[in-house]
Amino acid sequence: MATITFKGLVKAYGQTKVLHHIDGKIGDGEFIVIVGPSGCGKSTLLRMVAGLETITSGEISIGEKIVNQLEPADRDIAMVFQNYALYPHMSVRENMAYGLKIRKTSKVEIKRIVEETADILEIRPHLDRKPRQLSGGQRQRVAMGRAIVRDPQVFLFDEPLSNLDAKLRVQMRLEIRKLQKRLGVTSIYVTHDQVEAMTLGDRLMVLNDGKVEQFGTPIELYDRPATVFVAGFIGSPAMNFIPAKVNIGNLSLNNGIDLGSVSIANGEVILGIRPEHLILDSNGFFKITVGLLEHLGATTLLHGTIENSDTEITASLPGHMTFESGSVISFSMPTELHHVFDPRSGRRIN
Repeated sequence: MATITFKGLVKAYGQTKVLHHIDGKIGDGEFIVIVGPSGCGKSTLLRMVAGLETITSGEISIGEKIVNQLEPADRDIAMVFQNYALYPHMSVRENMAYGLKIRKTSKVEIKRIVEETADILEIRPHLDRKPRQLSGGQRQRVAMGRAIVRDPQVFLFDEPLSNLDAKLRVQMRLEIRKLQKRLGVTSIYVTHDQVEAMTLGDRLMVLNDGKVEQFGTPIELYDRPATVFVAGFIGSPAMNFIPAKVNIGNLSLNNGIDLGSVSIANGEVILGIRPEHLILDSNGFFKITVGLLEHLGATTLLHGTIENSDTEITASLPGHMTFESGSVISFSMPTELHHVFDPRSGRRIN
């Protein structure tokens, strides 16, 4: 096990920078999820830790050692890939044992380690099968088993669940989290799925366009998003963003709805409201004209517009709700749950 430190990390291809001065420290035994949209640089960052991509400038340290110039085999890491990367001509047992054979571990020790790991992953009955005879979830367990037997300092996961169906993804992410807690190995996990990130990570590093938008716990990112991007990316359904303004310490919407006093300088702002924080209230001052309802079973999503404006908004309501299209529904919302952002920088200001 080890700490991992990023110090001023930059990656460029020619004149094009894909990672911009990444800084951060990952604690011993911590499970970190790097999350962001496609093309944000998250897999590139992971591959730099693995030694599969060169570093343009800055440093990566694993433990006390700077690993910039170390070959992947010398970094004491194990990587689990999206496509499993299993040898199709080898059995499960042979796939899991391959790295140990390269290390010239004794046959007796290999058998013990492989079978113990197979028991942890509940794949012992499949040890003599070929990968083509396994389901997607079983193949992913074999890929994890091959990483575990090496007893590395660091686990790296590159979108390992993206090839699985929705139900199996939920099951496997719980298994990965339980396994990581049991082994206590420092882990970095890359995904574009914010639900996966929220449920797996001790902390999340949110990347956007090669830059760290925020690095914190899932609850910190949900409760106090640092930027408009984080606010819109974390949480499902996504946060509503509404043009608003501050005048002499008073926050109001552009249609005149008064939202109370704030300690923010005068000017235009962006108000963020999570759909689940809008509360049905017959006396509420916040009125929404109903457009469309989505019935999800446990919740109902109401999509509409703020009365007397073209601003679209979504409310998440518990249980089964039915409203006529075009009707006006009243809501209230706690002022302490307002998120206010600077429209120029996108940074949080409340």
